[in-house]
Amino acid sequence: MRKFFFQLHLYTSLITFPLVIIFGVTGSIMAFEPEINHLAHAKLSYVKPEPKAQTLAGLSALVKKAFPKDTIGGYNISTSPDISYQIYLQDKTVFIDQYSGEILGTTIGADGWDNFQNFIHQLHLRLAFRNQGDTGKTIMSWAGVGLFIILPSGLILWWRQKRIAVRWKAKSRLVWFDIHSLVGVTVFIILLILSFTGIMIGFEQKTTPLFYQITGSKPNQWPDFNIKAQANASMISPDSALTLVRQTLPGVEPFNINVPGPTDAYQVRARYPEDRTPGGRSMVFLDPYNGKVLFAEGSRTAPGGKRLVNINRAIHTGDIYGLPTKIIMSLASLLMVVQVVSGLTMWWKRRKKKGIVSE
Repeated sequence: MRKFFFQLHLYTSLITFPLVIIFGVTGSIMAFEPEINHLAHAKLSYVKPEPKAQTLAGLSALVKKAFPKDTIGGYNISTSPDISYQIYLQDKTVFIDQYSGEILGTTIGADGWDNFQNFIHQLHLRLAFRNQGDTGKTIMSWAGVGLFIILPSGLILWWRQKRIAVRWKAKSRLVWFDIHSLVGVTVFIILLILSFTGIMIGFEQKTTPLFYQITGSKPNQWPDFNIKAQANASMISPDSALTLVRQTLPGVEPFNINVPGPTDAYQVRARYPEDRTPGGRSMVFLDPYNGKVLFAEGSRTAPGGKRLVNINRAIHTGDIYGLPTKIIMSLASLLMVVQVVSGLTMWWKRRKKKGIVSE
């Protein structure tokens, strides 16, 4: 049985190691995605908190004055008092101090940041494949399955010696073996959680219905918004829409709102204090003419299946308990790379010892 688990561990590792390296490097970065974005654009991101922010209407007037030929498409409202607001135009994002109204600068594109973080995210999720269906996502999802096989098989191989120390004065192959064993057993539980939650995300078309089945719940049905343009009617303002959202989901903080067209609904994303993930988990749609709530789903009252999906994602990203779990997940992801390097080194030295490869 030991030989079987050794072969299983070895060949699964050799097949998946490039993808596991990608998981480790990109995952360690993604754990601090918002923080990295803010540090990389410090002059655009950080503001001095004051008692009260200006209204979106007031900020919009300043942006329209600075960019008279552009149309505002939406707003990103920071829920941290020291982070600036973002106002989205057709081809740029305007960063503005919500207290003073000072325009801090712009970035190209309507997503608020440059393409680096988006590339990292897509590389982690689907190898950054574009226009290839779900090929990249399928590859990375099965790589997650491979990692889920590697981890317990490695623990079984470690169990006989249970070594948790490094023999630094021994031969280099033994040093690498000890490093591989020590790191592996130290982060075993964290990496097992990362791989399992990643598999749940990767195969979400199968696992999401399973979550609803486990909880005995059903997803909320999205209505047909079917907004009719009203030529002589004025729309409610974004500030009014935010007020309605706060009344609909008490305790929630909206952070993203669109500027609807004549036949579009207001779409507002929000989060409760316990929703630490940057994307939030609450959503409200409003009729732009009369403010009627068309659809509302808060993370606190969402169906059980949806809440399981949210918890799974929060665990995987490390957002679930904020900074402490983000640090843990980021370090574990980096140590995953150490495991690959130490494992490959041992394999290569073993081949050299057997004369399979030359110096």
